[in-house]
Amino acid sequence: MSEFSEPSSGHVPVMLDRVLDLLAPALSGPDPVVVDANLGLGGHAQALLAAHPSLHLVGIDRDPTAIERSTARLAPYAGRTTIVRAVSDELTDVLDHIGRPRVNGVLFDLGVSSPQLDEAERGFAYSYDAPLDMRMDPDQELTAELVVNTYSAAELTRILRDYGEERFAARVASLIVKERSKQPIASTKQLADLVRSAIPAATRRTGGNPAKRTFQALRIEVNEELTALERALPAALDALALGGRVVVLAYHSLEDRLTKQVLVARTRDTSPPGLPVPLEAHQPRFRLLTRGAELPDEDEVARNPRAASARLRAAERIREG
Repeated sequence: MSEFSEPSSGHVPVMLDRVLDLLAPALSGPDPVVVDANLGLGGHAQALLAAHPSLHLVGIDRDPTAIERSTARLAPYAGRTTIVRAVSDELTDVLDHIGRPRVNGVLFDLGVSSPQLDEAERGFAYSYDAPLDMRMDPDQELTAELVVNTYSAAELTRILRDYGEERFAARVASLIVKERSKQPIASTKQLADLVRSAIPAATRRTGGNPAKRTFQALRIEVNEELTALERALPAALDALALGGRVVVLAYHSLEDRLTKQVLVARTRDTSPPGLPVPLEAHQPRFRLLTRGAELPDEDEVARNPRAASARLRAAERIREG
């Protein structure tokens, strides 16, 4: 365990050393600014502030519990932090509001945080019996219970297929609609048991808990996670100063695929084919810092099993414009 881990809470910053290494060159100048767009419990943020004494960190999170805990954790650095309760896709507005429209680094640590998983009443995990909630922002109206009990079979099928990559999306959606006509589906255990019964027995014997894909899909729908990333990542790239870097930690293939698409698009020469000389206006403004997606090593996964699904990608601004 490093000094930046929290054994009691289960929170260990994922791929911390690699994140620090990738961001360090961008934070070596005078008065650097970095954005942690998914602050969580502040583990990465604490390590960055400790490593760079002149760094100012802007932390963004929609979860008030995360804001409260990270504020306490980062209290020794209060003079060098700005913590804002917001969604990551509000990054541009946050930076404009605090008067720091250009930054030197941005970190996205996507997915669900340890407290959200570990606190049963949040309703994120199928391993606890709890109300079907799954809201990262408890003040929003849409919950997983509302999705499960009001969306049409077609809508549920689309969500389970697109966000959960569930092969049996139509079967699960059909059974949800059938069962909710008898009584509302209100708890995580109800839903997990229902999903299990919808998945063929041969499939249930492999691949872990059969409910995991449905729970992932509902969580993404409730919190608009992919929509937020689709807006936030380009905004982060636009905010980077020359030499600035972005690092993205994704935890499922949908996040990683979207990250790859955005970064590759920004690192591609868009000159028309056949020209004898590349056009300056069409030269890439960014370069990739990782070859494909980097994975945590075996030692880290052994220490922190939740790191197993992590995929890291990074890029650097090499031209203005």
